[in-house]
Amino acid sequence: MIPRFYEMFKPMLEFLKDGKVHSMVEVKEYIANYFNLSEEEKNEMLPGGSETRLNNRVYWARTYLVKAGLVEIPERGKTKITESGLKVLEENPSVIDVKFLFKFPEFKQFQAKSKEKETGGTPQGSREETEKSPEEIIEEKITEINEAVKGELLDKILKLAPQFFERLVLDLIVKMGYGGSFEEASKLLGKVGDEGVDGVIKEDLLGLDNVYLQAKRWSKDTVIGRPEIQKFVGALHGKGAKKGIFITTAKFSSDAFDYAESIKDMKIILIDGDKLLDYMLKYNVGVETKRTIEIKKIDEGYFEEY
Repeated sequence: MIPRFYEMFKPMLEFLKDGKVHSMVEVKEYIANYFNLSEEEKNEMLPGGSETRLNNRVYWARTYLVKAGLVEIPERGKTKITESGLKVLEENPSVIDVKFLFKFPEFKQFQAKSKEKETGGTPQGSREETEKSPEEIIEEKITEINEAVKGELLDKILKLAPQFFERLVLDLIVKMGYGGSFEEASKLLGKVGDEGVDGVIKEDLLGLDNVYLQAKRWSKDTVIGRPEIQKFVGALHGKGAKKGIFITTAKFSSDAFDYAESIKDMKIILIDGDKLLDYMLKYNVGVETKRTIEIKKIDEGYFEEY
């Protein structure tokens, strides 16, 4: 399990106690070894996929220690313990966490400014804030909001006519870069309508290859098994096709996924309801951006010339 970012405070200080300048790569490696993290844990990504969770927590741990005056950043990508940091290690406290850092005026001032700007009041550190880095909290709240939006999207899709789902699929496929324009794709979709195939689109703007579609608006609790995929594959074989996409609002069984992956002479992509909703959010189909949040960080390179 990846340690919380405040659990990295003490081992980070202990690693830096030699007083030398160390790179953040060295610090991260030490932290990973100290907590015996597996390769899977070291490569675990944040919900937004922006960076690894380990990297994010190591850098936020350093940020908090810097704000408390216990470490400093002498140059880009480097860190070094301060005299205050060495004194803390001499005291050898059993725990160094966010609450401990409030002993230092610099950190108290940093937290007070942050909270006053955010709430207009005094700092009241919550349990969540001391367990996760600020960036993790933002990422997870965005994920929470998106999951709620996905639920509403699916409800709307299931209440509307089947023809609407056909248009939705077209909108999504075109925005993903397939089929040229919506008009071109709509001419092709629905032309086949037999042998288990709902439509065919161009793979790219030049029309170098065809991709056959199966679009099923079924209940979200429906589980599509291997037989349905076999029918789709049989239809593709009948048309000499090599590529197909099965899109649904329902779910696929593990047998369905295994079968699709086992086919050697054909590429079959299965898009279930959850993945469909993910793509709708990613490509802005049926949704709009309410607010954009920018997270700033220091551009170390900007200051290197002076």
